[in-house]
Parts: sequence; C-alpha cells; structure tokens
Amino acid sequence: MENTFLEAEGQVIADSLKIRFYPIAVKAAKGTRVIDQSGKEYLDIAAGWAVANIGYGHPRVGEAIKEKYDTLSFTSQLSAPESTMVSLAQKLIEITPGDFSKKVWFGHSGSDANDCIAKLVPLEKKRSRMISFIGSYHGQTMGSLSLSGHPAQAGFIGSGNVVKIPYPNPYRPPFGVTDRLTDQCIGYLEQEVFKTICPPGDTAGIIVEGIQSDGGLIVPPEDFLPRLEGVCRRYGIHLIFDEVKVGLGRTGKWFSFDHSGVVPDAVVLGKSLGGGLPISSVVARREILDAGMGVHMFTMSGNPVCSAASLENLQIIQEEQLVENARVNGEYFIGLLKNLQEKYEWIGDVRGKGLAIGVELVEDRVTKKPAAEKTAAICYRCYELGLLVFYVGIHSNVIEITPPLTITKQEIELAVSILDQAFSDLEKGKINLDLVREYSGW
Repeated sequence: MENTFLEAEGQVIADSLKIRFYPIAVKAAKGTRVIDQSGKEYLDIAAGWAVANIGYGHPRVGEAIKEKYDTLSFTSQLSAPESTMVSLAQKLIEITPGDFSKKVWFGHSGSDANDCIAKLVPLEKKRSRMISFIGSYHGQTMGSLSLSGHPAQAGFIGSGNVVKIPYPNPYRPPFGVTDRLTDQCIGYLEQEVFKTICPPGDTAGIIVEGIQSDGGLIVPPEDFLPRLEGVCRRYGIHLIFDEVKVGLGRTGKWFSFDHSGVVPDAVVLGKSLGGGLPISSVVARREILDAGMGVHMFTMSGNPVCSAASLENLQIIQEEQLVENARVNGEYFIGLLKNLQEKYEWIGDVRGKGLAIGVELVEDRVTKKPAAEKTAAICYRCYELGLLVFYVGIHSNVIEITPPLTITKQEIELAVSILDQAFSDLEKGKINLDLVREYSGW
C-alpha cells in the first residue's frame, strides 16, 4: 500500500518540496508516536523537524482550533483585527526578555519571519549590511536564504549585503585546534571583517542561532554569545536570534540564549509555535517592527485559527512543565548517548542542550572525516526498527535528536536501544546500503 501511495505521490508532488530519508507514508500520529499506512507504529525523535513540541494531536489544541473556527474561521488581521492575535502577541512579549518596548510581527514559517529580519533591520538602522554565520540555516525564501550559510542554499545567489563568518564549533574549530575559540571568532569579526568588507557603521544586524541546528546541532562555547552581544552593543548593531527550531522550551529554557543571559533585540520563532499549524513570529524592539507601514505583510498572518492554536500551545508548555521536562530528560538522553559513544568508534561527538541533541559520526576519531553514508544508514535502519530520526549538518553526518518535549525516560531508553541495534547492524554489515542510497536526504 505504501509503495503504491509513494509512487502516486511521486507523480504529483514536486521534488523541490522533498527531503527524504526512508520510504515512510504516514497515516496518523499521537503523542510521540507516528503510524504509517500499513499500521506500523514508530517512536518519533524528530518531532517532524522539531514542530511537535507538545506531541502530536494534543486534545486541547484540537479543541481550541475547532472552537475558534466555529466562531471566526477567518479575518485578515491586516485590516480587520480580532483579539486572539493580540493575546498571543502579549504572551510572546511576556516570555521574551528585554525591558525595552517590544512589538510582534506574525507570518507563516521561519522563512518568512527571517525575511522580515532581512528587510526591516537594515531599513530601521539605515545601514545596508547584515552578518550571519557559516553553517546557519534561516529559510528558503530569498531574504532568509541570503542570511543562510548552509549548503542547502548554496546553489542560489542571494542578496549581496550579507557577510558570513565562522561559527565557533568546538568539535571542528574553524581556525584549528585551540583553547581560545571564542577569542578567535570574535577577533576575526572585529579585526578582519569590520576593518575590511563590512564596516560596523554599515552593519545593521547580526543574526545567530544559539545552537546551530541544521548546521549540525553545534553548541558554541559558553562565553561566545555574551561576547557577541558585547560587540553588538559597542557598535550599535542589532543582535537577532533565530529560535525557530530550538526555541520555546526545547533546550531546557524558553530560549537557547537564556542559558547565556543574553538579551536580543529581536527573536525569530516558527515551527513549534503553532502546535502543528503554520505560524511564525518576530518579537523585537518596537522601532524595528515599526520601520515602515505595511512593508512586510501577508493576508493570513496571525489568522484567528493559527493564533488560537499557538496560544493554547504556549499554555500547555507552561502548565505541563515541558521546559523542565526537556532539561531533565535531555540530560538523561545525552548521558545514555555518551555511553553509546564509548561502544562505537564512529560516534565522534555527542552534544546538545535539553532535547536539542546532535550525534556526529566520523570515519575515525583522529581525522574526524565525516561519515555521511554511515549516518544515512543509521537513520534508515532506525526507521526499519521503528524509530524515526533525521540527520543534518554541513557534512550530512550529524544525527539530529529533537523529540517531542513530552518524551519519557522509558521512551528515551527505547530510542537508545534502537540506535544501539542500528549501530551494531551497521558494524556487522546487515544494512542494505543500496536501499539507503535511494534516499539522498540532505
């Protein structure tokens, strides 16, 4: 049945809309589990690219959606606003740090939200340039693509006003092995970039991920983000955090930058914000989002149904204490994965915060040569064994673990046992690599 469906899907759905790791066809999902069209159940530790933070099919979100749709299925908030979007904006302002005046912009995806940043930050600062990081992934629209430094967007020529600098990767230091990684990256920014191709007086903003997610779940040194904030304050540059994937509790705090005590000028949200419905937002200084009337708007932005789902989603995260669950169970998950690392030489690094975890695979730990095909094989074998997981990274060699924040310790143990079996099967040559190669993933 699934093969027939996937053949039909292949005939009508654009390849430009696909990134596939194995031949799954989904019928239903509930909690942390996904059910395929044959009835097989899977434990999902990808959460649909970190969308299902509260799990799949939460009844409270379903009720909120139905109630709002029955009452007010739609109004364009651009011209005829209603209360739900306002309540959601007030909640987002409440949980976002900063004692300055803030406003909220709404869209449909992380891409259009980062497009908002690409347009409005230079407009407000009256400075043309932006800085982002190599390995960053901010979206697929032209503005967000231009801000990105990921191979997925390398085939397109974006805006020429963005300069990309090295992200401080402790496992693969961009300037060679060092105990001064932050000094090197900040020094490169101030002594090289600012003094040559991107003067600070022409730079409107620096956009960064507190954990570089699609770049490989890279956790920077603890002092990096505060140092970066200091640079921005010295030169009057806006500091923007893309929290689309790792925000809203995933790291064991509301936002990844909360671990560093940093206060951004703008925060970009998406993916999990709507509890499964398409909605994104930018929470930022009032002057940024008020830079022009109607300069970045979409007919269905902040629509009543998606706003209602998002508001209920945030309340669930708080009331079910999912931020704390992410912290506690994330530590447990990372501990078990580090035990697995001791067993398999291919596991070069295990890193993360909360339930944003990366497992980097290498051919050997000395050269750290990326083991891309082995990474794809592990994900494929996990699928066969009943576990859904994807891989990321600029070398396509990092297993990304971003489960629903509702995951239990028992489910974590099950996930690690399946990963263990997959590594063992790869070691023994039991995985059909020809099947793996049919799915290119990244």
